[in-house]
Amino acid sequence: MSQLRSATRDLETELLAGARWVIGIDEVGRGALAGPVSVGVCVVDADTRRPPEGLTDSKLLTPTRREAMVAELASWGAARAVGHASPAEIDAVGIIAALRLAALRALAVAAQGLGGEDACAAACAIILDGSHNWLVPTLDLFTPTETHAWCQAPVTMRVKADQQCAVVAAASVLAKVERDRIMVEYPDPGYGFAAHKGYAAAVHREALQRLGPSNFHRRSWRLLPTP
Repeated sequence: MSQLRSATRDLETELLAGARWVIGIDEVGRGALAGPVSVGVCVVDADTRRPPEGLTDSKLLTPTRREAMVAELASWGAARAVGHASPAEIDAVGIIAALRLAALRALAVAAQGLGGEDACAAACAIILDGSHNWLVPTLDLFTPTETHAWCQAPVTMRVKADQQCAVVAAASVLAKVERDRIMVEYPDPGYGFAAHKGYAAAVHREALQRLGPSNFHRRSWRLLPTP
C-alpha cells in the first residue's frame, strides 16, 4: 500500500501574506440519517509550526490514527474548535443552514482567544472544503436573510482541501473524532450507531424498519422506503 501524502501548508502560507489568521473549515455527518452535523475549525498564523506528520483527510486515516492525531493537534495552530447542529435543528432549518449554524458555533469558540469574532473575522482568510460556500447565506426563498461577522471574511473554496491543505485536514480530523465519540456514547436500543455512526448502512436501515426512528434521527429525511 502506498504511503498517504500529507496535506501541505502551501495555500494557507499564500493566504497569510494578506491575513493575520487563516481558518480551515470542514464538516462531517452531512449525509448521515442520524446524529448531528459537525463542523471543525482550525486557525493558523505565521508563527504556526509544521503540522503533525501524516496529517490528511480524516476519512483516509484509521480510527486509531485519528485519535492520536487529535492529541497532536491539541497544541497546533492558534485555535481550534468543533461545533454541532442537532437532528432537530437540521429538521427545522435544513442541512445547509444547519451546517452554517454548527460552523458559527465553532468559530465563536475559536475566536474567543483571538480578540473576539469581529476582530478575528476582519483579519482572517477562510479555506472551506468543497465547491459550495455554505458559510455565507444566500438570498433565496429557502434561506433566512441572516448575516454574521464572518460574512466579511474572504472565503477560498477548494475541492479536496481536506486532503491538500493542512489547516482544513486538521479541522476534518477534529470534527470526525468528536462526532464519532458522540455517536458511540449515545444511548442505542439497537441501531448500531457505534459501527456506522448514523450513516445509511444496511444494518441501520434494517433497524429503522424494526424499531422506527428515534429522537436522534433526522425525521424530515427519507429514513424508510416509501410503501
